Amino acid sequence: MRLNVLLLAAVAGLSPNLAQAAQMAQAAPTTAKPAPAGKPAESPTAVEGVTVTSDSTAMRTSIDRRSYSVANDLTAKTGSIADALRNIPSVEVDVQGNVSLRGDPNVTIMIDGKPSSMFNGDGKADALQQMPADQIDRVEVMTNPSAAYRPDGTAGIINLITKKTRKPGATGSFKLNVGPDGRYNTGVTGNLVKGKLTLSGDAGFRYDRQKFWSTDERDTTTAANPGAHTVQDGAFKNAGSAVNLRGGIDYNLTPKDRLSGEVRFRGMDYSTGGEETFTVLGAPPSAPALAYARASSAKMDRKNGAVSGDWRHQFKGAEHELDAHLEYEVTDFQRDSQAFIDNATSADVYETFGFGADQNRVNFKLDYTRPMSGEAKLKTGLDLEGVDNDYDNHGTRGPSLAGQIVDPSRTNRFLYDQDVYAGYVTYERPFGDFTALAGLRAEQVEIRTDQVTSGQKDDNSYFRVYPSLHLGYTVSQTQTLTANYSRRVQRPQVQDLNPYRIYQDPNNYRAGNPDLKPQVTDSYELGWQYRKGPASYLATAYYRESRDGVTDVVSDLGGGVFLNTRENLAKSRNGGLELVANGKLTPKLSYNISGNAFWNEIDASDLGFAGKRSGTTLSGRASLSWQATPKDFFQLNGFTSGRRLMPQGYREPISLLNLGYRRKVSDRLNFVVTANDVLNAFKDVTVIDTPWLRERAERRANVRAVFFGFTYSFGGGKARPEQFDFGGGAVGG
Repeated sequence: MRLNVLLLAAVAGLSPNLAQAAQMAQAAPTTAKPAPAGKPAESPTAVEGVTVTSDSTAMRTSIDRRSYSVANDLTAKTGSIADALRNIPSVEVDVQGNVSLRGDPNVTIMIDGKPSSMFNGDGKADALQQMPADQIDRVEVMTNPSAAYRPDGTAGIINLITKKTRKPGATGSFKLNVGPDGRYNTGVTGNLVKGKLTLSGDAGFRYDRQKFWSTDERDTTTAANPGAHTVQDGAFKNAGSAVNLRGGIDYNLTPKDRLSGEVRFRGMDYSTGGEETFTVLGAPPSAPALAYARASSAKMDRKNGAVSGDWRHQFKGAEHELDAHLEYEVTDFQRDSQAFIDNATSADVYETFGFGADQNRVNFKLDYTRPMSGEAKLKTGLDLEGVDNDYDNHGTRGPSLAGQIVDPSRTNRFLYDQDVYAGYVTYERPFGDFTALAGLRAEQVEIRTDQVTSGQKDDNSYFRVYPSLHLGYTVSQTQTLTANYSRRVQRPQVQDLNPYRIYQDPNNYRAGNPDLKPQVTDSYELGWQYRKGPASYLATAYYRESRDGVTDVVSDLGGGVFLNTRENLAKSRNGGLELVANGKLTPKLSYNISGNAFWNEIDASDLGFAGKRSGTTLSGRASLSWQATPKDFFQLNGFTSGRRLMPQGYREPISLLNLGYRRKVSDRLNFVVTANDVLNAFKDVTVIDTPWLRERAERRANVRAVFFGFTYSFGGGKARPEQFDFGGGAVGG
């Protein structure tokens, strides 16, 4: 909290109007100029110092990132962000909404170059599956970001670029999509551009209802459970809603100064109910040692609100500017559950338990960009952030509803504060056909934890530097070569550090580890690109070496009860080759194909394993789009991923196939029909295989669904090209 107060005071003195600004750095126009050799030409819009090219191709590249348009993506109209990300090369999203980048789940997700608490910690996957994708214009994938960006996320950064309208006058759109089981989503957007003033806003509402099933089988060979076989089955239903609200204002105070402000709110309210059975079979296997049936219900409520302000000043000359950004964000997360356990071998039990998390985050950024001689560019800045977290776990237990008492194994409070003081500098310069971008970021991190219930306090402060280097070479008008390096960090999440053993269900507990170290990764890449006309081809070889990787570890507590905790790995290495191709088979038939061969080696000696474990995974995705007539558009897209290695086992292959059709009635009105997971094959299976434990956990959801919808645009100018929608995706619960 001390950093929060300092930041607010410092920025209040910087500009009396700054509290009224938001997102200006993303919205302000800049003067277009020819690109240095090896780089794409710039357009009038730049986002967080990231140049967006002016062509209309689905994929664009620059020296430090790849950008993918979702304008014709089947899921981008009314599907969730998780749905849209499943069609982006390098990105994988499982059935629970967990995102990985080239096999690494440690991904930082940003919106317009800025972090959001919605995509951190508990509920991250829920947010990705419920937030609509129709406001996203492009997805930037930065596997080796420059030092201008935070080093968090060893896999890299996924930057969601929102749509922005600069047409004079009033414009907007309305959408409605309806699916099975009463599922629907709707939204409205509006923009007003008048002189120096721009007003924008959007509102969306989503109601979802979904079923999911789980099966967990375990075989243990420990002294406490010799030869025990455990079976846990569950069937659940989710129902609830999500709302997204945003309002923004931009004002050109002078020809060189722009003030912006934004207010946003995102809320999710879901309930879950279901039943599960649990059985432990001893020796002989036919003799039940323990069995029960458990009926439970839960309610999840997550609210996130933020206000931000920006001020941009442009000095004389192109790209010579100063940007200031201030943001304050509040997140409130609550999950409360109650259950009745019908025991076959002991007394019945009633239980109530819950979890709450409150987070306050303040962030101040100051970025200065200055052109130098020889078409060089210098950028430097400060990035200060303070985050305060308050976690509250609570639970009661008893033989009846009225007879419940507080259960110490489920009740505790954990406080976590983190302050980050960072500064960076990058320098970019072309040398003929050769371009270099070098950077260095320095960070002082202060972490304070307080397990209030057990009285355990810990402090962890450290100073580290994170270098980056990007090189580009133009071989010809059609071919370019790139090479880059960056050092990244994955800090443990809040609950990863909470040492208190937290109840999940009668057979599963979870505990953090206050001694966890942050994972540090050195990442290297070599790339080749060929582009001619509408066709482009990319090949990227990559290699990453990590130390102190944070991973899940399962241990047996006896009696069929297991503890899931977090530990640091000694080392891990991974690498691979990624291929991406975009183009047209005929004037009306276009394709987008990518594939990734991924090798992973894990040194789990810190976890008691002898030697190293390694494995190779193949994954791929493809999209075919057919403009059958000027008014009829068909699309097919799908992906598949092979078996993936984990420290104690592996995850089985996953796959998904989607179809869609759009009918253009007019420039303003479009109808769409989409089918999600048409093969009903999307599921998540995890296998743990150790000398003392073998477990197979399968989770499935009724992702398969058909949606019917329309979008109507109003106001000046032509409507955007309509996009397909999949309203599917697992419901957060």
